[in-house]
Amino acid sequence: MLRIATVFSGIGAIEHAIERLHIPNEIVFACDNDPFVKQSFFANHAITEDRWFDNVQNIDGGPFKGKVDILVGGSPCQSFSLVGKRRGFKDARGTLFYDFARLITEIQPKAFIFENVKGLLSHDSGKTWEVIQATFEELGYNFHWKILNARNFGIPQNRERLFVIGFKKKVKFSFPEPIPLELTMQNLLEDYVEEKYYLGEKGISFVTSQKNLDKRYTQINGDIALCQKANQQFNWHGDFILNPPKDISEKYYLSEKVAKYVLSSGTKNFYSEPKTDLIVARPLLASMHKMHRAGVDNYVTKGAKIRKLTPRECLRLMGFSDSFKIVVSDTQMYRQAGNSIVVNVLMAIMGQVYPLITTMPRVKIKIPNRSIIRLQEYAK
Repeated sequence: MLRIATVFSGIGAIEHAIERLHIPNEIVFACDNDPFVKQSFFANHAITEDRWFDNVQNIDGGPFKGKVDILVGGSPCQSFSLVGKRRGFKDARGTLFYDFARLITEIQPKAFIFENVKGLLSHDSGKTWEVIQATFEELGYNFHWKILNARNFGIPQNRERLFVIGFKKKVKFSFPEPIPLELTMQNLLEDYVEEKYYLGEKGISFVTSQKNLDKRYTQINGDIALCQKANQQFNWHGDFILNPPKDISEKYYLSEKVAKYVLSSGTKNFYSEPKTDLIVARPLLASMHKMHRAGVDNYVTKGAKIRKLTPRECLRLMGFSDSFKIVVSDTQMYRQAGNSIVVNVLMAIMGQVYPLITTMPRVKIKIPNRSIIRLQEYAK
């Protein structure tokens, strides 16, 4: 039984990863200060109130010493006080990272996973990363670090994150090797989407502006998603889907040949110039279903709609199966998905870590690929 504990837990990416890998596990404790995150976590993971903490600073790791196999977390990065210039544990005091390090000292887990944004390496001119490395060394843990991109582990999203893996004992650890990407973002889209996710005229103009497209602020029908963001719902910088209305049959649209005839300016008609998509329709004729009469009949162009990603699609792009229950508003779900860790990356990491920290017989863990994240799985 793998015993896991998490701080800055979010919606439980590591818990979901372990579940997808079918590893027997027990959640020793979890912690997050967001009440909406707590709702999502409790709806999806086996945990009770006595094992949940709202504030990492209030956790006493003493009672959990020797009872945790792996501690996982990713504290917000903050500048450290470098007055003493020890560049270690004492310099980390007053920050949330200090509490992550403190819990490692108090709990003495067999291993830890620390995740953060790529920019942590250069934060505060590199001093933050300097303190973090010195702290892990001071704690006596053998650690390894690397930048991993979700697109290299089966998820069509450009999301680079820093992962630090530490072990209490010296072990032969190597980060998982990249695998070919066999899915596109389009493969992870829902079949039917509510009208509320489609953009209005103002939103379409902003998203399709050449400036935003050139600078990669926005992307339409991309194969690989831009990095998911916590403010996905309100920030029009991100991924958008362009698709035609699905509620109108193809048979009602004009063929290319007929359309040229209908829209020809030389066609004799009652009006000076043929037009489509009229605000006020022309009088309906009894014969309009039999023949096309330019300037008289009413025609609608085969326009396209642009929409944002749905919360479920965002979860899929973070590696969460459709078995993950959505129990909060769209606003909260966008934020929670954007703040999470990509599940597939954690699955690949656990494939390397699990055999090194458990006394259980080694199990064969399949590295995530198309056979693991194919769409059929999302229905399970």
